[in-house]
This record gives sequence, C-alpha cells and structure tokens, in this order.
Amino acid sequence: MCSRGWDSCLALELLLLPLSLLVTSIQGHLVHMTVVSGSNVTLNISESLPENYKQLTWFYTFDQKIVEWDSRKSKYFESKFKGRVRLDPQSGALYISKVQKEDNSIYIMRVLKKTGNEQEWKIKLQVLDPVPKPVIKIEKIEDMDDNCYLKLSCVIPGKSVNYTWYGDKRPFPKELQNSVLETTLMPHNYSRCYTCQVSNSVSSKNGTVCLSPPCTLGKKDPWELRGAQGNWSCFEQRKAGGPTQPSCTVWW
Repeated sequence: MCSRGWDSCLALELLLLPLSLLVTSIQGHLVHMTVVSGSNVTLNISESLPENYKQLTWFYTFDQKIVEWDSRKSKYFESKFKGRVRLDPQSGALYISKVQKEDNSIYIMRVLKKTGNEQEWKIKLQVLDPVPKPVIKIEKIEDMDDNCYLKLSCVIPGKSVNYTWYGDKRPFPKELQNSVLETTLMPHNYSRCYTCQVSNSVSSKNGTVCLSPPCTLGKKDPWELRGAQGNWSCFEQRKAGGPTQPSCTVWW
C-alpha cells in the first residue's frame, strides 16, 4: 500500500506494468466473457466482496477509471462509458448497456479493504458482432458415372467464423468443414439440399440451396431453388461432355 495515496499507487503500478502483468497472470482473478455486440452486460465476480470495504473502483484497461464508490457515494468518470454504466455497490457488479467491439478490453475491479490492503479481480471482455447470413455459390456440379462431383462455396464478408456443412440428414465429415465444400457423392448419399452454417461463439446463421435432380442438369430449370428470398445471379460453368450451363449464386 502506497503512503502517498491512491493516485501515487496507480502511477507506480503503471511504471511497473510488465512485472505486475506477469504476477497477476499467475495470482490474479481473471474471468473471460464473450458477448454479442449491442447487448447489455453485467461484469461481476463469483465471490462476496470483502466486508465493510472502504473503496471500490472499476477500471477500463489499467489506468482509466470508469466508476468509483467511496463513502457511500458513486462517482462516474468522464469516459466513453458515461451514461452507459451503473454500479451496484453491494455486489460490485458493473452494468454496461449496448456494448460494442470497441469495448473489448480487460476490466479491473479493485477493492480497498478496511485493513488498508487491496484486492482486485480482472474480467477479459470480448465483444463479437453477430454473423451475417451466408451466400452459397455453386462453383461446379458434375455427373461422373453415377457419382456426383460437387463444389459449393459459402461466402460471408470479412469474418472469422466456423463453417459446418449439412446434407439432407446429417453433417458432412469434419475434414470437409471449411468455407468450400468439395466432394464426390455416390447415389446412396445424395442430398437434395445443402446447408452451410456459419457461426462464432455468440451467433450462427444458415444458408441453404436445393438442387433437383440431385446431380443432373435438365433442359429447363436445371436448378430448383427452395425458399429463396432475394436475388440470384448466374455465371457460366461448363458441364463435362455437355453444353454450357449456368451456375447460380443464391442470397437467402
């Protein structure tokens, strides 16, 4: 505990930041939270606060105060959180409304006990945007001796997501789960519809395309699109041994 007060302690802590980070990564209380952008979030700890504590402060990163409770009164500091946060002094919980990706950080709750000792807890908050609905693009489909060569791509703009492809009844094997589905299907495992699910840890969206017959191009309407909502456009794709056929990009 510094003899020159809270601000002097904070300045000293900032000077010794690399060392304190090394120590708190081993001894500190660190909780990870992942939430969706636009939601309301509660930052709290799983244990009771020290009895009759003197002061409680929430920090954004290691040096920016959000709110401080002292002498039965809460003081909210000028920051991007002002008007979006509320402190519950009894539990120490910090309520933040409408979080955005810019709110990603480590939040620190520091408590000054009546003994003069300090205790702190850290919460690492990650805010993710919900994933958009994917676009399925039919790159190539080809009938090969009663088997079906299929290449589909699942496209979303600039996102780090997980991909899961499904046929009519079950997901495809794990080794095929990426943004492009490329496989050769035999008659016993043909599917009429193919679904791409994109997901992150807070949301998921599906796109589906249905073909009829499963791997045969007819003279008319070679692609049967079930439940399409929106626009679709075609680019040329040549079928082996046959005329040029359209391949379609579908927005669902």
